[in-house]
Amino acid sequence: MMELAWRQAVARGGVWLQCVREARSFLSSGEGVPILRRMTDTATAPSFTVNGEIRALAGAMTVSDLLVVLGLDGRKVAVERNEAIVPRSVYGTTWLAAGDSLEIVHFIGGG
Repeated sequence: MMELAWRQAVARGGVWLQCVREARSFLSSGEGVPILRRMTDTATAPSFTVNGEIRALAGAMTVSDLLVVLGLDGRKVAVERNEAIVPRSVYGTTWLAAGDSLEIVHFIGGG
C-alpha cells in the first residue's frame, strides 16, 4: 500500500510533501514499516548511510525528500553527499542512490 502511494505521488508530478504526510499517517496507524528503517541485514534492500547509520532506500527520493522525512528544516542544515557539499538550491533535484553516504549537520547559534 505504501509503495502504491509513493508511485502515485511520483506519477502526479512529484507531490513529495503530500506523499510524506500520507506516509506518516500510514505509519502512525501501525499498518506499515518506517520509510527509512535502520538496516539489520544490508543485503535485503538497497541502502545508504546518513551520519554513519545505514538506512534502507525505500524508493526514489531526493535530498529534499529525505530532509522532510527526517523532520529537518532544509534552511538550517548542510548536506554532504559522497564527500561533496550539496548546494541548498539543488536539494530538490539531487536524487539519492544505493550506496550514497550522507552527512547532515545542523546550524546552531550561540554566543
